[in-house]
Amino acid sequence: MFFCGAAWRIKTKEKKVFLTFDDGPVPEVTPCVINLLKQYNAVATFFCVGDNVRKYPVVFRLIRESGMKVGNHTFSHCKAWSKTKAEYLNDVKKCSNYAESNCFRPPHGQMYPWWIRSLKKSFGRIVMWDILSLDYDPMLTPDEVVENVTANLRKGSIIVFHDSLKAWDRLKVALPRVLEHLKNEGYTTEIIE
Repeated sequence: MFFCGAAWRIKTKEKKVFLTFDDGPVPEVTPCVINLLKQYNAVATFFCVGDNVRKYPVVFRLIRESGMKVGNHTFSHCKAWSKTKAEYLNDVKKCSNYAESNCFRPPHGQMYPWWIRSLKKSFGRIVMWDILSLDYDPMLTPDEVVENVTANLRKGSIIVFHDSLKAWDRLKVALPRVLEHLKNEGYTTEIIE
């Protein structure tokens, strides 16, 4: 698998999946996502942008107090391919000052394979995904976002959504439908440890 050492899916024989949300927290979206998750007794891991945590500490606290897990998604949502290793790792470290976690996800899925060792020293787990909802794509409808998830669902799937303003128009419709589908198919949700 590309980026050997990163988790793309969690090995399990049980019908459980791992919901994740990237790019928050933001006050207009993250609390709504948490409320939807609670309605379905679902949990998720929120990969937070450190600058958003800095700007919205109350929303970040809500994630933690809701029993959800947080992960590091860099401080400035930087692209690895436009940074030196030192610049990138400094941005990751800066995020850790605001959102301490044992999980890391690189923004845009960008990471040089030779950086994995350094990142794994700081984090127990580098988390990628096997299902990208594409909720951020304005060319897609909520129906297409739901289809992206449900058509590719399997035991142990790591599913990426975004608790961002960019994704909200699709997410607010798609997420309840995905949660309903998971419930009807007998799946439970887990946080990534």
